[in-house]
Amino acid sequence: MADVKLTAELRNEFGKGAARRIRAAGRVPAVIYGHGTEPVHITLPGHELMLALKTPNVLMTLDIEGRQEMVLPKAVQREAIRGFLVHIDLLIVKRGEKVTVEVPIHVEGELAPGGGLLEHVLNALPVEAEATHLPESVTLSVEGLSAGDSVLAKDVRLPKGTTLAVDPEDVVLQILQPQAEEPAPEAAGEAPAAAGEEAAAE
Repeated sequence: MADVKLTAELRNEFGKGAARRIRAAGRVPAVIYGHGTEPVHITLPGHELMLALKTPNVLMTLDIEGRQEMVLPKAVQREAIRGFLVHIDLLIVKRGEKVTVEVPIHVEGELAPGGGLLEHVLNALPVEAEATHLPESVTLSVEGLSAGDSVLAKDVRLPKGTTLAVDPEDVVLQILQPQAEEPAPEAAGEAPAAAGEEAAAE
């Protein structure tokens, strides 16, 4: 797992106006907390942070005026329409410490012929792992599955040192029976319309 290094600046201005000025300068407001410390308000370089967040649960080392702090993203706020970063909460972690995160689930393989519809009950799997060895994702195979089949949390193959943080019997994904298509509303209304036209002609 890559360790991203970013230079943070302490934040002394607060409020919407200050946040707008920070973002206009290409930086993102952030707060770091954890391990019984008081929250520290900082700003981070926007472009570098955006690239770092492309990796799920990315581990970042922040240089805060010469002090090094290892953190994980916990809450990322983005602008609803354009998607730019608005604010980020970061959790302080220590090397060797176990943390709980959600990792994306990737699906591979083909369902059995006429196998049904694939439904994700969980889009991400909660797991516990050492802070510096977090998996970026887990992969599930649906090869040969058909309607009525499901994959449980205990069926997921996890990397060494990673354990489930959910009930092993929880359903991760399931295969549903395809539903029969209903007649189109237009087709259902054609006969009455035609009958109405005949009555009008008479």
